[in-house]
Amino acid sequence: MCIGCSPLGQALARAGVSRRSFLSGSGRLALGAAATGFGARFNCAAAQGPSDPSGAADAIFSGGTILTMDDARPTAEAVAVRGGRILAVGTRDEVNARRGAGTRSIDLAGRTMLPGFFDAHGHAVFVGLQAVSANLLPAPDGQGNDIAALQRLLREWMARSQPAIRRYGLIIGFGYDDSQLREQRHPTRDDLDQVSTDTPILIIHQSGHLGVVNSKALELAGITAATADPVGGVYRRRPGSREPDGVIEEIAFFSLLSKLGERFDLDAYLAMIRAGTEFYARFGYTTCQEARAFGDTVGRIAEAAERNLLPIDLLVYADIVAATDQIRAPALSREYRNRFRIGGAKLVIDGTPQGKTAWLTRPYYVPPPGQRGDYVGFPAIPSENAFAAVDRAFAEGWQIICHCNGDAASDVWIAAIREATRKHGRADRRPVLIHGQVLREDQMDALRALDILPSLFPMHTFYWGDWHRDSVLGPERAENISPTGWAMQRGMRFTSHHDAPVANPDSMRVLSATVTRRTRSGDILGPQHCVPVPVALKAMTIWAAHQHFEEDRKGSIEVGKLADFAVLSGNPLDVEPAALAGLKVVQTFKEGVSIFSA
Repeated sequence: MCIGCSPLGQALARAGVSRRSFLSGSGRLALGAAATGFGARFNCAAAQGPSDPSGAADAIFSGGTILTMDDARPTAEAVAVRGGRILAVGTRDEVNARRGAGTRSIDLAGRTMLPGFFDAHGHAVFVGLQAVSANLLPAPDGQGNDIAALQRLLREWMARSQPAIRRYGLIIGFGYDDSQLREQRHPTRDDLDQVSTDTPILIIHQSGHLGVVNSKALELAGITAATADPVGGVYRRRPGSREPDGVIEEIAFFSLLSKLGERFDLDAYLAMIRAGTEFYARFGYTTCQEARAFGDTVGRIAEAAERNLLPIDLLVYADIVAATDQIRAPALSREYRNRFRIGGAKLVIDGTPQGKTAWLTRPYYVPPPGQRGDYVGFPAIPSENAFAAVDRAFAEGWQIICHCNGDAASDVWIAAIREATRKHGRADRRPVLIHGQVLREDQMDALRALDILPSLFPMHTFYWGDWHRDSVLGPERAENISPTGWAMQRGMRFTSHHDAPVANPDSMRVLSATVTRRTRSGDILGPQHCVPVPVALKAMTIWAAHQHFEEDRKGSIEVGKLADFAVLSGNPLDVEPAALAGLKVVQTFKEGVSIFSA
């Protein structure tokens, strides 16, 4: 996913979003619905009021199942909270000993409380992109199941958004997926020209790594038959011609985005940040991530933090190529200031498997149109640049995370970490391989040897598992996408993510996919990689906190840690695996304060 890496992605964020419409999911908003007021600011310490000077608890949670993610005490009957931190964990009698005259009782009413979920990889700022664009997602998240439906959805959005279209001169849709379209192909400029030839149209693939534009957008961007493909990008062409067909991949796509935006204001951008983080809270996340921020994004998140607009912690990784000037103190810190900190740097080596731009060592099962049978995708950057980026991160003391989907990309990442470790020596740096969908088993051994943490994406098994099996990788390789089983065999910590807005930050869908690996068609893709529920929960809580050097304060319900909790409608340890996706987050607490209640 790479929405956040484009200037237009940042510009679209600055378009703003109505909080009510965004959180309700009731509709897609006009691009120009900029917000100028933000309602109540979030400051949990202030919301709690002063604690009892006697040292008694501010609140005691009990009356349900409490799963702590603490191996020393996996369950508890009650939890006491004081000053936003956990004061006591144990039996009712043990915890009630901390009760005072002013202690509030919070009844879980038979529900299940866990540590707040920790986003292992996502793009919180750009979750709101879906709220300011036409919803082109296929079922079950939308109606974009064929090209005629995409055209209809764009026209309906245009009818609702005329003021925004006049103001910004752009028609935009998000979330089409060629693998789910009846035609089993990408739309083209010709398909979009049937919607409008006067106003530029941009539709973004659900992966965020490619998109389609109409003829007017190509004209404004100056993209013609004479335009060469940039390094790390592709302009797809009409058959037998050099004329662009409107489908644009990777670097070429991001470059086009930058030419279509840059016109939205600060207040709207702040509203976007607020809405995105609030949406995460609906799914029990108490820490979220902007996993590839550029200069504008970093500055605006910092501004949102200074205005106390963040309901949950927002952890940022700045792009190591384009935003290294932003990776500095005081924001570069292990400590949050007003719920914001920079954790380090982000590197991207390749693209997306479902869009067939990930960089593989063996050819795609079915090559994309216009490519030969030996097509293996392509790198996003030259390998020497990746080596230089890792070397700089090690030299500067930055944690570095890296997007690698294909195994060829992972080979480069592993080699770069090995070389930087040889040069700078071993230390507790916790480099992270993001996605790793086509990891080979020998690469898992290398990750373990080099202390590289894998943050895997088993949610793909539901959304694109059938597509990977039948078109992208073929049956053999598809069985091993996001190989959590290999990690478990080696005793490795791993995390499981959603990469929002590629998918909603739906914690229960992440849990379900990690445990069941069931595809849309009902197939189980790689049963050897199915994960027990307790392990899958650790991958979303304590192991995710460890990935980000925050295991001392988050990820489990233990004395002294932050009182960050998610309350579920049922106990994931008790329901059948097939029912996990149907569980709901009914309440989210950040530092002891309720920030979402269903």
